[in-house]
Amino acid sequence: MKKLLLVLFMALVTPIIYGQTEEELKAEQAAKKDSISAIQGRVDALQAQIDALPGWKVGAFGTIGGSLSNFSNWYAQGFPNNSSGNIGFTVNAYANLNQEKFFWRNAANVNLTWVKLDDKDDPDDEDGFREATDVFNLSSLYGRKLSEKFAISGLVEYRTTLLSNFNDPGYLDIGVGATWTPITDLVVVIHPLNYNFVFSSEDNIFESSADAKILVDYTRKIGAVNFKTNLSMFQSYENSDLSNWTWTNSFGYTLWKGIGVGFDFGLRSNKQEALNYAINTLGNTTETFDTVDNDLQTYWTLGLNYSF
Repeated sequence: MKKLLLVLFMALVTPIIYGQTEEELKAEQAAKKDSISAIQGRVDALQAQIDALPGWKVGAFGTIGGSLSNFSNWYAQGFPNNSSGNIGFTVNAYANLNQEKFFWRNAANVNLTWVKLDDKDDPDDEDGFREATDVFNLSSLYGRKLSEKFAISGLVEYRTTLLSNFNDPGYLDIGVGATWTPITDLVVVIHPLNYNFVFSSEDNIFESSADAKILVDYTRKIGAVNFKTNLSMFQSYENSDLSNWTWTNSFGYTLWKGIGVGFDFGLRSNKQEALNYAINTLGNTTETFDTVDNDLQTYWTLGLNYSF
């Protein structure tokens, strides 16, 4: 009887003991999380001060994404026998010099993707990888400081493709104006005196022109997160059909020893490229700047990320 009463007592008391212990552990865990957040906040504040110190700051991060697949007699789809895949990578690199009286900021962005869909039942189709996303951008910004946040500046920026039609078209912007740096790592460039040189074999479509250049760039690392957003645009003084803009974004989250996950996406509007595609790729030779559909250009890449 005593043993039975003891067993019943333990059965009733044990959940209460464990329940109290769990609550105590959760309370202790919450306190430690608050402490970790406070420490991380102080670390981020110190990093911001370090980033603002004079001297060179060099870094790079990127994303690698890809998949491969093979189907045999998979009748539920349009191509029952096929092999397909996509491979892509993005690299964002920068080298910035900050001194008391001037700064010099240099950046590079490369985004390349290849895709393939080999229909094994069609001997005439393309069976290899073909280029898809193709982005290459270099920029160099020099500024002579008037104050902590404003500078007289000069910018050189070059944009083209690498895998196909290198420098056809290619865009080279050279201009002067002002740069505003309201916070660390955010740069706003406004250059009313800029010339956009366009290199292309299609002289009747692509034209160089004087324009106003605007560039906004924010590159930052906070703890395990790397991110970069860049907007490059210009408004032509000669013809609005020659104006264009490109907005690219890269995000990376480090999980282990520099390896993590990354996501990149970009948007672009360029009427000259839209007309060139309509005439020389689609064969719509009657298209003009007034009739062509200037659809928004987009791309995105999701995959593994590596931070240098």
